[in-house]
Amino acid sequence: MILTVTANPSVDRTLELATPLRRGEVQRAGVVRAEPGGKGVNVARTVAAAGLPTRALLPARAGDPLLAALDGLGLPYDAVPVDGEVRSNVTIAESDGTTTKINAPGVTLTAAQLESLSALIRTHANGADWVTLCGSLPPGVPDDWYRPVADALVTAGCRVAVDTSGAPLRAAAAGRVDLIKPNEDELAELTGADAAELRDSLSRNDLRPVVTASQALVEQIGGSVLATLGARGAVLVSPTGTWCATPPPIVPRSTVGAGDSSLAGFLIARTRGASAPECLRSAVAYGSAAAALAGTASPTPDHLDLAGVTVTELSGAGR
Repeated sequence: MILTVTANPSVDRTLELATPLRRGEVQRAGVVRAEPGGKGVNVARTVAAAGLPTRALLPARAGDPLLAALDGLGLPYDAVPVDGEVRSNVTIAESDGTTTKINAPGVTLTAAQLESLSALIRTHANGADWVTLCGSLPPGVPDDWYRPVADALVTAGCRVAVDTSGAPLRAAAAGRVDLIKPNEDELAELTGADAAELRDSLSRNDLRPVVTASQALVEQIGGSVLATLGARGAVLVSPTGTWCATPPPIVPRSTVGAGDSSLAGFLIARTRGASAPECLRSAVAYGSAAAALAGTASPTPDHLDLAGVTVTELSGAGR
């Protein structure tokens, strides 16, 4: 069982444009999609498509369009009732793969609703192989909420993965977690590295600054770091080794949700007992497959090009 927690879920609406976005003008979308979203929901959708048991935990009232969409997919979930409708996020996808995303803040959670969500996590964590804490936090939730949740899960013997940003990510990384999935900007924020230097190094195919920053974060959290680097692939640093992976060639349609699919791909492989480099291969294959799909569609095993992912050991790199 891979349990996902999405404190700030969404209905993701994607507008596909045949021409570049022109600010201040009227344009017509060729395709419009609405899909259940939020990072943890996306992870659960991808895990379910791979045939592994999963359950999504989230705040949403009965009859919410998001829950209706999850029912339509047959995705197992449990929801804490809240006072408003789940937010809608809008993605504008251009024909060259450029995506612009506009996210709403989300429904405010009361202290009682937040405690109900925490209790729901504790209840379902007993039967979970992994618990993922994913995405932004809605209004009413303290920035450091992920940290006490992670502490309780670690104490209970659960493996915890985190995929968020900003203050919630900094708080989550202040203690033990088994896996964190930052991009290069988030990695710089967590470790004090220079984000511009990381991006410049990546443009020259120099992974050493990313590896060094990831190694520092591994020492801090006691777990592994899966640094996703967009079209350049990903780097995995664990307490026992370091690897990089480059993706297969694709025609990108939407990068929204690709990182969520990468996390799901890693957890799918890990749950099946794969080695660390094969988990990285799975992560990059899933992320690439997601980027080649429209909207926030979840890739299935049929979409994967595992053989097209090149994994290289980098143990000892960076220091």
